[in-house]
Amino acid sequence: MRAVKPVFSLFAVAAITLGAYAPNVTAAGNTLQVKPIVSGTAHQALFSIAMDGKNGLAVGAGGQIMETTDSGATWKQSASKVGELSFLGASLSQAHAVVVGQQGQIYTRESGNWTKADSGTDNRLLSVSINSSGLAVAVGAFGTALKSTDGGKTWEKISPEWVSIMPQGEEPHLYVANVDEKGVITIAGEFGLILRSADGGAKWKTLHKGDASVFAMQYRADGVGYAVGQQGSILRTTDNGETWTQLPASTPAILLGVTSAADGHVFATGMHDMLVSSDDGKSWSHATNASITTAWYQGIVRGGEDSQALAVGHAGQIVKITH
Repeated sequence: MRAVKPVFSLFAVAAITLGAYAPNVTAAGNTLQVKPIVSGTAHQALFSIAMDGKNGLAVGAGGQIMETTDSGATWKQSASKVGELSFLGASLSQAHAVVVGQQGQIYTRESGNWTKADSGTDNRLLSVSINSSGLAVAVGAFGTALKSTDGGKTWEKISPEWVSIMPQGEEPHLYVANVDEKGVITIAGEFGLILRSADGGAKWKTLHKGDASVFAMQYRADGVGYAVGQQGSILRTTDNGETWTQLPASTPAILLGVTSAADGHVFATGMHDMLVSSDDGKSWSHATNASITTAWYQGIVRGGEDSQALAVGHAGQIVKITH
């Protein structure tokens, strides 16, 4: 059964066309330096970015796949033919790379070429995560959760028994997939759900449940992490996601991406706002420049130094953000 509660959907982002950005963004006493690396047209959009060392991927509308091998300093368009369906999620780890998107499409990269895999679903896939051993998890619309143990070549369904988690029988959209090096799987989405499985998806434990959808999540080697979503919701964990604390709201904006560093720098992207903290979430500053507050950025990752990040979003942009 479809989740009946009306929520913001990342599906709608592809239809949004907004203005360009300015190079400097004033943020409550701080200055965010926003340097353009890639700029597209007003009708383009990038939704996800992934980095592994110097290698990276950025994917978006119309089947766009961008690749970097120099830590994001330069990017080039993939030469592979992948059609015009939009990609909404990307992940890479060592030799493994996988992207997912509309109509259940999944592509993996081998020897520089992208090859389509059979996902077994036509539901939209919104996020994917892969570890260095080739264990991958993809999630998406109507409670879809898939697993691959061979680097993304073949997939099987591992969706939870939703009736045991959602008493009304909803099948919530899932926006976040994460698999760590130990094979522990974490997924998140509508109704503030954060679920975890330590046995490959056979059994699921509910770590969090609430009102605001979770659109992005990241946690670090030291156990600290963040999950962001609807209505400016920010959750924080200090134990690798086993427990979560709701932080006071710093913005009414929909937050779409988050990344953090061990020195306490946290960046969150969203609709018409961008947040930064330099004290691990104790306080936040937000962009006030009109070119940010009328635009959106979604995927975000650390950009080399702790005080830097790489973000993707409207108009096919890839930008470096420095605090």
